Amino acid sequence: MTFEEFIGGKGLSDKFPPKVLEEAQKEPGEVTNAAENGRRDLRAERIVTIDGDDAKDFDDAVSLEMLENGNYYLGVHIADVSNYVREGSEIDKEAYARGTSVYLINHVLPMLPFELSNEICSLNPNVDRLTLTCFMEINGSGAVVNYDICESVIKSNERMTYNNVQKILDGDPIVYKRYEHLVDMFNLMDKLARILEKKRVRRGSIMFEFPEPAIVLDENDKPISVGKYEIKQSNKIIEEFMLIANETIARHMEHLDLPLIYRVHENPDTEKIAKFSEMLKVHGLKLRTDEKGQVEPKDMQAILDQIKGKDYEQAIETIMLRSLMKAKYSPNNLGHFGLAAKYYCHFTSPIRRYPDLVVHRVVKDWLHKRIDDNRKKYLESFTAVAAEQASEREILAMQAERDWDDYKMAEFMEDKIGEEFDSFVASVTNFGLFVQLDNLVEGLVHVRELADDYYVLDEVNYVLRGKRTGMEYSIGDKMRVKLVRVNKELGQVDFVPVQMADDRGQKSEGGGGEKGKKPQEGIKEKKKTEAKDGWKKKRRNKKKINPNDI
Repeated sequence: MTFEEFIGGKGLSDKFPPKVLEEAQKEPGEVTNAAENGRRDLRAERIVTIDGDDAKDFDDAVSLEMLENGNYYLGVHIADVSNYVREGSEIDKEAYARGTSVYLINHVLPMLPFELSNEICSLNPNVDRLTLTCFMEINGSGAVVNYDICESVIKSNERMTYNNVQKILDGDPIVYKRYEHLVDMFNLMDKLARILEKKRVRRGSIMFEFPEPAIVLDENDKPISVGKYEIKQSNKIIEEFMLIANETIARHMEHLDLPLIYRVHENPDTEKIAKFSEMLKVHGLKLRTDEKGQVEPKDMQAILDQIKGKDYEQAIETIMLRSLMKAKYSPNNLGHFGLAAKYYCHFTSPIRRYPDLVVHRVVKDWLHKRIDDNRKKYLESFTAVAAEQASEREILAMQAERDWDDYKMAEFMEDKIGEEFDSFVASVTNFGLFVQLDNLVEGLVHVRELADDYYVLDEVNYVLRGKRTGMEYSIGDKMRVKLVRVNKELGQVDFVPVQMADDRGQKSEGGGGEKGKKPQEGIKEKKKTEAKDGWKKKRRNKKKINPNDI
């Protein structure tokens, strides 16, 4: 399957309609004098972008200094995309339809044409760029004690990468010398980011730490390596700065009672929480809930703290995530459970997310005092439909990204059939076990391969239990497996067990399993169909966690 066939099958495209390209090509290649009028001139300030090595579109830049009163003065400068993507234009209509950029390993399906996303809107170094800035004065406890929102023009001093900033923080002499004029600012950023993270933890923010696959393709799109993407402290600096900016903007607009698209994460369903709580008991863990069965985010985080470093840590994190609601866009401020935030929106990535662009427009309407009754009524209507559209497009994009990852990971495993690997049980179903290798490749051990007994799923405890022996397979169990089949079109990898990595033994008295419980009717006939359906469900449930996207 070619890349073009893949994206075509997902209803995606890497090409823009002629009218959109025509509009984009009319945009100026540089900031005009007229566009600078009325903006705060920040071109003399120390401002940098910090992104991945392969990033091409830079929509956020940061600055930081220490004030005389001992507080931090953080500037988050976001590309003023709304200056170039005007409401009702062909570019705007296309951006609305796409909803988001889609990132497929070494391919990007951008929301905006190249002339905007990688050129005039991108905060490239040493060139003037229009931005929307949120300055925040933050005290030593991480509280925003004052803030200022303005239109601005900047000139980024450097295009920094996470790797180089991390090397500076680690004291690498070569990189340190290259960026010596900025070292003090990066050290200050590190200090502030740690303060902000500590504050989030105190209020109960759930700190998921899911590993991300790092898949490397050659020039022919063939996978040459699969591993884990390492999250460094330099990543966390930008994560914390974007989070606090998003919160500040959302709080400000909510207090003004202006229409907005919020990023919301509703409280979890009590039935799912009850089921999750029952599963935790198998591992000797207790989830605190109130008399109504509701849970606080800090109680979820308490569980994550208790399982840190355990064999089943990642598996329980995954089940916890599935017990939560999915974050989405909404015109109503419903709060954000996962972040333990009362106010939250997406403001920091208008090049790649349409809701951020809408937020920018509302902020600028407020700055220019353009919101009368008619405008407010229009925005109330538009933010409702735009939030729903963006949520739908986000789901499609995430599914495409997961499926392309699965396809390439399966392709990477094609020539390894017959090889053995260490793994752990990541998920348990009535048709088998999903196991994960060290490089994050996941595969199925079908229940028919567990030939020593007839296994039945204990849905409450996420355990496959043998009817005769009482042998159990549960999340976190280590297992040595052999690769036997690969279907890259389905992103499917199949293993058979070689041996359990731990000394298991029987787990029930008398080896008889649960007394009096009959096998599930028709389960044998359903196994094959359920395995196929399970692969589809498994891909839907695999959630890539980027805290800036929660």
